[in-house]
Amino acid sequence: MRHFIGGAVLTVFLGGSALAQGAAPPAPTAPAPGSAATYKSGKELADVLKAVAANPGGMSSSAVSNTDQYRINVVHRVKPAGALAHAGNTELHYIIDGSATIVTGGTIVRGATAAEATIANGVTQKVAKGDVIVVPANSPHWYSIVDGSVTYLEVRWLAPVK
Repeated sequence: MRHFIGGAVLTVFLGGSALAQGAAPPAPTAPAPGSAATYKSGKELADVLKAVAANPGGMSSSAVSNTDQYRINVVHRVKPAGALAHAGNTELHYIIDGSATIVTGGTIVRGATAAEATIANGVTQKVAKGDVIVVPANSPHWYSIVDGSVTYLEVRWLAPVK
């Protein structure tokens, strides 16, 4: 198992940040301490991935649990998408299947569209089944090459304020 870490700026997604930019409504509140666990079977998650069409960026996802404190999804990619960073959110990717090349850290270089954004001066790493990538809050990341397809568990949580 390998661990990769990047470091730098940009974008949004969780909680009020996305709403402030006119995106989706706020996520539901995380379960209270002492609540029962959330459970989804591997078959249920795989069935959702098979049933859902990939977005124009070549990505589909199956939600495990998405709240105001964290986002947990199984993500399937068949092609690269634009580079991005999540303000205030640390992210972990555990590669379930397939392989790809990920670039982390550096600086996002805007393209003509968001899907064409790349990273300059980042760290490039080939990843495959069993690998783990930890992307610190605000760090650019980008799957620059997808070798056929890559499926990963994505866990994104609010970074503690120091």
